[in-house]
Amino acid sequence: MKPLLTLTGALAALVLAAPALAAPQQVTLNVPTMDCATCPITIRVALMKVPGVSKAVVSYNKRTAKVSYDDAQTDVAALMRATEGVGYPSFKADEP
Repeated sequence: MKPLLTLTGALAALVLAAPALAAPQQVTLNVPTMDCATCPITIRVALMKVPGVSKAVVSYNKRTAKVSYDDAQTDVAALMRATEGVGYPSFKADEP
């Protein structure tokens, strides 16, 4: 009976911890102040330095940054601070 209780306790701990597990997220940021072809490089490097960011695709033509990140390690506000920190204020794009 004791092993069954231990297994039940372990399962309960996993179920309770499930909401705290990381979930991959994706956000598009508008970065309207990009004014040259090298701006996306600077912005991408800044975003990739944010803990939890796994991918950043920055488009000069669209003036956007599409970022994939782990929401247990960072959030949209931190991503916006990263772009602003290198001179390119950004805001979350309205996504359908």
